[in-house]
Amino acid sequence: MEASAKPPAIHNCTSDGGWTVVLPRRGRQRSKATKVGVSEEKQEPWAPTDSQTDPSRETSMMQKMERCINRVGSSEFYSTMRCQIQTSLSDYVHRVLGSETKMEMVVYGIGSIESYEPPRLQLSLAILMRRDFSWIGNIEVYDPVLSLSESRVIESLGCSVMSVNEHGRREAQKPTMFFMPHCEAELYNNLLQENWKLNLLRNMVLFGNSFETYKEHASLCKNSRVNSMEHILSVRRFTTEFRIKTVSDDYYNAFHDSSWHFFSPVLETELQLSDS
Repeated sequence: MEASAKPPAIHNCTSDGGWTVVLPRRGRQRSKATKVGVSEEKQEPWAPTDSQTDPSRETSMMQKMERCINRVGSSEFYSTMRCQIQTSLSDYVHRVLGSETKMEMVVYGIGSIESYEPPRLQLSLAILMRRDFSWIGNIEVYDPVLSLSESRVIESLGCSVMSVNEHGRREAQKPTMFFMPHCEAELYNNLLQENWKLNLLRNMVLFGNSFETYKEHASLCKNSRVNSMEHILSVRRFTTEFRIKTVSDDYYNAFHDSSWHFFSPVLETELQLSDS
C-alpha cells in the first residue's frame, strides 16, 4: 500500500472475519475499505505524475508553509512538544543515537501540502524539530500524491523528496527517525517487518499513530484476521510509547492519537510474532 497522509484509520469487525477501514471525513476522498493482508510491495521508482511547473502556485504554497511554520513555532502545542522531547524523551533519543551525532528523518505519507492544512502542520513540525534539535539531520519526504510544484516547495524548505516509493520498507541501518503521523496500519507494519527480520528496531524512533490504540481496536475483534497489524501488535512487548498532547483544537486533526515509539528488543528470541 502506498503512503498517504490522512486521519488515523479505525478498524471495525465485519461479519466474515475481515476488517473494514473507517476514515473520519476531512474533505478528501480516500479509497474504500478493503480486505487486508500482509503487504509485500517492493521498492519502485517514483516521480510526480505532472510535469509542468507553476511559479505562482509555488509562491502561494511557500507563503502558506512559511505562515504555518511561524504559527506552529510560536504555539503552545509546539512548546509542549519541545519540552517533552527535551525531558521525557531525551534519554531514549540518545540511546538510539549511540555514538552517532545525528539521525536522519524519513517522512512518509505527508499528503498534499497545497490542498490541506494537516499536511502543512505536519511538515512544519518536522522542519521546526530539525531547526531546534541538533541531533536531527537530513529530512527525506515521500507521498505518491505530491505534485511537481509541491516537491519543489518541499525541496526549497531544505528537505529532499524521494525518487523511490519504498512502501515503508526502509532499513534503519543507522539511527533514523520515521515521521509518520496518520499513515495507514499496513505502512507501519511494513516498516516494522523490514527492520524486525534484520534486528534493526533499536535504531528507530517512530512518531505516528499510537500502537496502544491499535491494540485496543484489535482486542475488540479477537477473531478477525489482523495480519496487516501483526508486527504492530507484537512489537508492543518491547516498545516504550509516549503520547503527545495536541493542546488545542487547531492541531487535533493533524496530530490526534499520535505517539513517540522507542524499541528495545534484547534478544533475537524476543522477535517472535504474537498478537498480545
